Amino acid sequence: MLEIVIGNKAYSSWSMRGWLAVKQSGLPFTETLIPMWTPEWDAARATGPLALSGKVPTLIDDGLTVWDSLAIVEHLAERVGPAPFWPADPAARALARSIAAEMHSAYPDLRRHCGMNVRRVYPATPLPDAVQADIDRIIHLWTEARTRFGGDGPWLFGTYGAADILFAPVATRFRTYSIALPPVAEAYVTALLAHPHVADWLAAAQTEPWFVDKYEVAPA
Repeated sequence: MLEIVIGNKAYSSWSMRGWLAVKQSGLPFTETLIPMWTPEWDAARATGPLALSGKVPTLIDDGLTVWDSLAIVEHLAERVGPAPFWPADPAARALARSIAAEMHSAYPDLRRHCGMNVRRVYPATPLPDAVQADIDRIIHLWTEARTRFGGDGPWLFGTYGAADILFAPVATRFRTYSIALPPVAEAYVTALLAHPHVADWLAAAQTEPWFVDKYEVAPA
């Protein structure tokens, strides 16, 4: 059975992506949550399940260790086939892989200024230009995918898959920081946060007993 090792559901955006990927695979799995910045966290990174990667999420699959959320997606796609994750159409698949990889490596200003905290909703405040530029780029990609490949459904490429999984934590950030969005992007955020897998994660985050001060401060 697979084991997915994650950090706090309230704060860990990368853990959310890895966990959602395992849920999407349909394979049975166990979940090990290690609260970040605790002695348990330090021990897990020193000699425990995070000793090889030092990171969450980490997927353990029959002795194999896979970390990094995009690597986890690709590993699971090899296990169960690409259909749960990637579009069948080559043009759609090329765009899906490109925007998933961009999500994986870009938007540093949004990440720094608007850290993930799914238990909070802060009033809207003016955003630095660099943060707004990241948001505008994301909205552009969402609109492009929905217009070209979304069809009549709510997802970027017709069916829920890897690109939606990679952007799920962004949707939580947009809600947490009350970021105004155009109608197409707002509808997508609403659908993404209501997806059963995402909703399960968000509900579990509300019950966590841990609070990390640096993640509980609204942006200035």
